[in-house]
This record gives sequence, C-alpha cells and structure tokens, in this order.
Amino acid sequence: MHLSYSCLILSFMSKHWSISVDQTPRTRWDAALNAVPAPYQQDWSYGEELVRTGAQVIRIALNDPSGNICGLAQFILRPFAMIARFALCTYGPVWVRPMTEPEKQVALRTLRRELKLRWTRLVAITVDEPMDMPGFKRVMTGDATVRIELTKSEDELRASLDGKWRNRLVAAEKSELKFTSSGHKPGQYQWLLDEELKQRAKKKYHGLPPSLVERWQEDKQRAKGGDKRGGLRIYRADLGKEPAAAMMFLAHGAMATYHIGWSSDEGRKAGAHNLILWNAMMRLKEEGYSVLDLGGVNTASGAGIARFKLGAGGSLIQRPGVFV
Repeated sequence: MHLSYSCLILSFMSKHWSISVDQTPRTRWDAALNAVPAPYQQDWSYGEELVRTGAQVIRIALNDPSGNICGLAQFILRPFAMIARFALCTYGPVWVRPMTEPEKQVALRTLRRELKLRWTRLVAITVDEPMDMPGFKRVMTGDATVRIELTKSEDELRASLDGKWRNRLVAAEKSELKFTSSGHKPGQYQWLLDEELKQRAKKKYHGLPPSLVERWQEDKQRAKGGDKRGGLRIYRADLGKEPAAAMMFLAHGAMATYHIGWSSDEGRKAGAHNLILWNAMMRLKEEGYSVLDLGGVNTASGAGIARFKLGAGGSLIQRPGVFV
C-alpha cells in the first residue's frame, strides 16, 4: 500500500520534469563530466566509438521543473523482438547537481516515460549507485566495482592499503623494478593489447575490442585540442630493459578507469602490479582526477583479483541491477 502511494506521488511529480534529446553540445557534456566523476560508459567518446560500430546513440539531458539540467544520460538503441527497439543506459544517469533520492526517482520515471513515448518500447537503466527504484522492475542483479577516492592525501591513501598489500608494495619499491610511464602512440602500446588478447584466449574471458582503445585515444586527443596524452594513461614496471608488467587506464572527465593489465612471471613474484597501481594513483591524483575505478569484482570466480583491488584501499560499490 505504501509503495503504491509512493509511486502515485512520483508519477504526479514527474509530469513537471522533462528531457531534451541530443540538444546538449559536447563541450557542455564534457564540462559536466569534468566536474562530476562518472563511468566511461557515460562519456561522449565512448558513445562515439559505439556509433562507429553501427550502434545508435542518443544523449539526453534531464530537466527539473525549473528547466535546469540536473542529469545526463547516454543511451544505446538496439533492435528488440524484430519490431521494436531497446534502449539501454549503462551506469547512468550522471547527476550534475546534488539530488535527493526522491528527485532521482522522479527523474528516472520521467526518462523512461518520455523515451517510451518518443523512441522505444523497452527502456533499461543500470544506475551507478545503490538506491530504491519504486515503479521499476529489476530484471537482472547488479554487479560490483571498486573505487578509490583520489581526493584523499597521499598519507591517507597509503594508510588505507591492506597490510599485506602494502608489504608487497614496500618490497617492490626496494626491488630492481623501475616504474615508468609509456607512450601514447599506438605503436608504443600495441604490445600490451597483444598480451591482453593472449590472456583472453588462455583464460577464456571477453572484453572491449582492442580497436576501441585507438579510436578512444584519437577522439580524446581531438576533443582536448591535440593533447598527446588524450584519454589513455599507460604505466610499466621494468626489469632491466624489459617490461615486467603494465597497466592501461582510460582517462575520462574527473574519473580514470583501469582497463587492462599484464604481468610476466617475474613481475608477479616481484609485486610489479602493486608498484604500478600505487604510482598510477599518485600520477592520476597529481593530474587532478578525483576517482579511480578499478573495475568489476567477483569474489566467486575471481577471488585473487578481488583481493588485489580491495587491498588497494578502495570501496566496494554494489550496483542494484538492471531495471525496466
């Protein structure tokens, strides 16, 4: 009874909210995500790469009753059941101002209603934060990720490390490993993409196509006025003249996201990834990134990876799932 009353109130409130479709210029979108950390799936460059693969992307601004933009949502439209289209918003919307949970609920209901009227029969949303979704139906359980707040001081970040994780870092810092950053041209990081493909074939897991990395970088470089660093940050730990391990991060707005990593047997024994991740945190912090997303964790199928990510001092973020 209480839920039905809540849904009735939210439905009434949503009539005073609205959306604008594909009317927000890229400069404004990028500026919003520079101020508010958001997953790369809501980044303009990610949408551009999907368009190049043949997907249809729409970008929506959510407007409150005063006409002010309160949220941004990037949707992918796909065919559904032969006669309809399916709209998916992954880890959005991005709230560009402080919002109460009831306001977010109203905005989401407005988003779904307007999309169904204009574009598609089925609208699916995977919000990026734990929250109640009255009036929505959950069709899939949520995943989890680990995030590190880079706004903390270096001492605070160091103190947040798990004891065993920190001990491996100290040992790596005293070893012959040398931390360095890698170049941003395709020829300078192709070897890492090749190693990633070998890992996928061996361990039988899937990921974003390697070609996305180069196109992402090109788009970010153009958007940043030719900044050679673009949207990639690549760091290595070398033993002598050879790389012992490496990590690639996607840089987007106020957030950076771990993308892929590789380590040799010698690198694993020496704690190379501990050395790389810690120094990457410091470099990204210096650049002004406020959040580092270490990506998904699964304690059942990937317990070792989960321990490594959580040991770096991050917080576990459990997303509530996919809602329609």
